[in-house]
Amino acid sequence: MSSLSRSGGVSSRCEAISSPIADDEPPPLCDVATPRRLCSDSWNDWRWQIRHRIRTVQQLVTRFPSLQHASDLSPVMGKYPLAITPYYASLIRRADKTDPIFQMCVPQLAELNDPPFLSSDPLEECHDMPVPGLVHRYPDRALLIATTTCSTYCRHCTRKRVAGTRETTISKRRLEQTVAYLREHPEIHDVIVSGGDPLTLSTEHLEEVLASLRQVPSVQIIRIGTRVPVVLPQRITEDLCAMLRKYHPIWINTHFNHPYEITPESSEACTRLADAGVPLGNQSVLLRGVNDQPQIIEQLCRKLVSIRVRPYYLYQCDLVRGVEHFRTPLSRGIEIMEYLRGRLSGLAIPTFVVDAPHGGGKIPVLPTYVVSQSPTQTVLRNYEGMLIAYPEPQDRIAEPVDAPSDVSAPSVWDLAAGHHSHIKPAQATRLMRREAHCSVGPLPETF
Repeated sequence: MSSLSRSGGVSSRCEAISSPIADDEPPPLCDVATPRRLCSDSWNDWRWQIRHRIRTVQQLVTRFPSLQHASDLSPVMGKYPLAITPYYASLIRRADKTDPIFQMCVPQLAELNDPPFLSSDPLEECHDMPVPGLVHRYPDRALLIATTTCSTYCRHCTRKRVAGTRETTISKRRLEQTVAYLREHPEIHDVIVSGGDPLTLSTEHLEEVLASLRQVPSVQIIRIGTRVPVVLPQRITEDLCAMLRKYHPIWINTHFNHPYEITPESSEACTRLADAGVPLGNQSVLLRGVNDQPQIIEQLCRKLVSIRVRPYYLYQCDLVRGVEHFRTPLSRGIEIMEYLRGRLSGLAIPTFVVDAPHGGGKIPVLPTYVVSQSPTQTVLRNYEGMLIAYPEPQDRIAEPVDAPSDVSAPSVWDLAAGHHSHIKPAQATRLMRREAHCSVGPLPETF
């Protein structure tokens, strides 16, 4: 049984997988620098994409000649492996830090700079593994690490300690142990299949995992966490979708971080999954210099909804070693959420969360919308800065209350005391538009 402890002190409970990925495919057809038009017959074969990943410094320089005079990246790659699919490499517009795709997949020396408050496993997943590879933190759900392989290794990965250090998949024995644990714990209704990236498994191997989980009567929902639609959309084949249909309800959370990642290929991959009845969510990570501008997240969310992917979470970057250069202040995430509210429908607004250290779980972090409270009124703030007095139920109020004035109040106290109903901002676009159209009059009885 192979161990993952070589990834930096990970305990034996992280020995989640065993057998290395088999590679029985035919020899390579063209190298990583070959333009896609010259290898179009193989470009759409996901196995070809995996075999032709950029894995070495030499391949990286061959693909991006401007990097030949860059600093030696070997120390970084020795600690945190490199892999980039030809497809994802083709999305890089500039081979430098100004390009968001470049930043997310090309190693940087900054990955070796670790302040003391970082750790290899900040979420303490290995302490919540009753079975190696199965994380049981929340009462009703568990996470199964089905593989340590990804088609592309993200430089901001929260599992940098294991991902790619040895490309392995879950063994039959580990899968049997997982199923046994789930049977013993019927309170677990939701299993997330993660990794690595479980969609790098062959369709047959992935089906073995899903079929095994479906043997447990108490498991109601299976979720798959994957970045494959983003970095390897060719993997989303009709055969894969047909297999997934057999194990519904299946949900998939994918991982788009930037609007540049939403391409015709990735859109088509998401369409195939949605048409197969798979609900799609997206979990973005807030990354400094990549997507930490409100307008970028707004554009990303709009594009996601247009391809039937629901923005689900916006994560604060975890306190994991090797990603400090990506972390942003929490205030930046709150600023972005403040910007999105009112500009996007609720359907398109993710929840900003911190996955807390020490296994604390996901904690939502939001702007403050409750301004003040009294026994009779709660003063709320909307996205425009308008303050509104929301009355508590009448049966909680000892004495009769007069109707509040509809004239804008002079202070928050007047709202909390119930004397006024709101404080109106002078330059609110919505209110100015309302005043401009007030001469229209009431709606006609028929349209």
